[in-house]
Amino acid sequence: MTARTEPDLYTAHAFDARGIARRFRHSAIFGALGVLQPGEAMRFVNDHDPLPLIEQMRDRYGEHIDVRYLQREPGAYVIDFVVV
Repeated sequence: MTARTEPDLYTAHAFDARGIARRFRHSAIFGALGVLQPGEAMRFVNDHDPLPLIEQMRDRYGEHIDVRYLQREPGAYVIDFVVV
């Protein structure tokens, strides 16, 4: 699934972390982020707020990843990780 989001107009590619075994999750996430180009995003779906993951992303990518929460409630987190 891809989605175009206004007004920033980036293409979001779905990534549902809930279906990935925990021991592989961060590797899969970083692998997916590594192939995205500027103007693309990973639409990340998870059952909890991934604060440690976000810190790792900031350490690794700095200002090249923009974190945008679309949904933030217990059991349902949807975040766009936008490559800028």
